[in-house]
Amino acid sequence: MLKYLGPVAGVLISLSVRDAVAQREGVKLVEPPPGTLAAVDAATFEAHLRFLADDLLEGRAVGTRGAELAARYVATQFAAAGLRPAWPEGYLRRVPLIAATTDASLVVGAGRRTIVLQSGTDFVAWPTQPDSAVVLDADLVFGGYGIEAPEWRWRDFEAAAVSGKVLLVRPGEPGGADSALFRGRAATRYGRWAYKIEQAARAGAAGVLLIHSADAPPGPWNAVRASWQRETLQPERASLQGLRFAAWISADAARRLVEATGKDYDVLMRRAEGPGFSAIDLGARAAVDMRTRLRSLSSPNVVGVLEGSGVPSTDGAIVLVGHYDHLGIGPSVDGDSIYNGAVDNASGVAALLTLARALAASPRPPRRTVVFAATTASEHGMTGAAALAAAPPPASGPIVAAFGVHEMNVWGVTRDIAVLGAELSTLGDVMREAARLEQLESVADPSPEIGSLYDGDQLPFAVAGIPIVALKTGGRAESGGTGISELVARYRAEHRHQPSDQLFEGMSPAGAVVQMRVLLRAVWHSAAEQGSPTWLPGAEFGTVAGTSGPRR
Repeated sequence: MLKYLGPVAGVLISLSVRDAVAQREGVKLVEPPPGTLAAVDAATFEAHLRFLADDLLEGRAVGTRGAELAARYVATQFAAAGLRPAWPEGYLRRVPLIAATTDASLVVGAGRRTIVLQSGTDFVAWPTQPDSAVVLDADLVFGGYGIEAPEWRWRDFEAAAVSGKVLLVRPGEPGGADSALFRGRAATRYGRWAYKIEQAARAGAAGVLLIHSADAPPGPWNAVRASWQRETLQPERASLQGLRFAAWISADAARRLVEATGKDYDVLMRRAEGPGFSAIDLGARAAVDMRTRLRSLSSPNVVGVLEGSGVPSTDGAIVLVGHYDHLGIGPSVDGDSIYNGAVDNASGVAALLTLARALAASPRPPRRTVVFAATTASEHGMTGAAALAAAPPPASGPIVAAFGVHEMNVWGVTRDIAVLGAELSTLGDVMREAARLEQLESVADPSPEIGSLYDGDQLPFAVAGIPIVALKTGGRAESGGTGISELVARYRAEHRHQPSDQLFEGMSPAGAVVQMRVLLRAVWHSAAEQGSPTWLPGAEFGTVAGTSGPRR
């Protein structure tokens, strides 16, 4: 295999609900037919992974030849496995997009001081509307965490305080060590950078500056530059009200701006931690000048359907979803400019294809239809997954559950496995029992502050009211020695969204095989049982307005 460049290294749930979850007896799973589990093999997974992560596909950037090759490859493999095309026109349905390449300047004036920020070093900015020019001069307001969460009695700003202004907001959410506030260290949907942009737009802000933190998505500053200091994409009919632009700003640059106003940066950040915070006018103005080259394009979702034996309109369907796009060709690092995305997310698509073949070859179909979806433009706001969640294939019936397939374990077999979203719905019990049957201990997310559940293509389905779950690599190696969690942490810190996320010496498909067996057991049971998965009391997505049940 190719050598890795270096060693690889908001849910609001009451205590009573947590106790109820802990006290529930384990689910007895409906077993898949004989031979189905055995069809999940390392050779198939590795073959798909090798192709999808090859330099030939040039990093699978949306709108490029490499991404189109990947999409055609996935469609061909779905057909070979025996899946039906999802739509009358075939396996591919194109998602219309607008691409923007932007040159930006950002200058902040505070009293007699002028701070000129350097694009790429201090900030990266992009338009949130299809505008070829964004020129504005507006008051700068610190908006805390940029959150409005009624269930926590939390509101960082009123619309009147930020309308027409530029918001500076913190990453993550309040809580820290206090588990009674926004789940403490564990991330919620309110910590997502995309949520903060949407909230700024709802409040009528003209722009938003997201303070960067290497400890939260999207990761280190070099990952931010790799993703945003290039052509960015948005849905053709994106609607962010009057918001004109968004930008990441380095923590160092944010400190310089605040201190130029005469305020203490650390004190200001601490003020945002407590209840009762409200937006603070910084007494400064931000001058933004963005010139953008726009073009229209489209990129396909690739979806295959394994028909169930039941009635789609009443039984509904199960979705397995993972994105095939990555970042393409970008800035060279150590002589390599191809961002292959082997782990993120060629590994997930390889797992989708392996599971599709295994389930389609089963001696009998499940009762529910199973939909296999390789989505596009995930690296650009999960746009492909959002389009699919809004308009599922007509033959599937209502979607009743979604399983995210993302960043599979290619580091080795573990003795444990993290089930993301287990506390949200009845799918958690199913996944835990499936893990137990594979001799794995089911554990909580080892790094909940990252918010991995909110960083995968299952999220748009949850927003649509559909129960979701996903797997994350466990931390304890089967043979002892170096913990797998250390290797995963090093991957996220040094290789994710970098050219070094490629096939590496010592990569092992064995851990991914165990993960796929867990997924297959859980999917088969969910497709066979009479009842549909349901949200648990207090789960944040279970109360999404207008989405109390599955959506067509």
